[in-house]
Amino acid sequence: MNKANQIEAIRWVALGSTVALIVLGVAWEMFLAPVRPGGSLLALKVLPLCLPLAGILKNRMYTYRWMSLLVWLYFTEGAVRAWSDKPPGNYLAMMEVVLCLILFTACALHVKLRFKGIPKLPKGSY
Repeated sequence: MNKANQIEAIRWVALGSTVALIVLGVAWEMFLAPVRPGGSLLALKVLPLCLPLAGILKNRMYTYRWMSLLVWLYFTEGAVRAWSDKPPGNYLAMMEVVLCLILFTACALHVKLRFKGIPKLPKGSY
């Protein structure tokens, strides 16, 4: 598989895991295991995940770089709630953790592959 195909495959993994995190977050807080019966405003936590969708679709390097940092907020929430929530909330939190790890890995691989072709600057020039 050549580099362009790898980057394209990774882009789809990043996009799929981002969309899956959005769907999981809304379904979790509205229907599956809401904090309050009937849903809660905690579903709005997915709004920051909607911002990078355009950048991922356009293959913008900057989006992948900051997304690899943003995802750790969701990872932290998932880890805390996996430990403290009762079923089915803790299972949903575990799913969130797995999706976050997939998204982080995709972002890191994307950045690594894109930077692989960029020549390094001489020492002391930056």
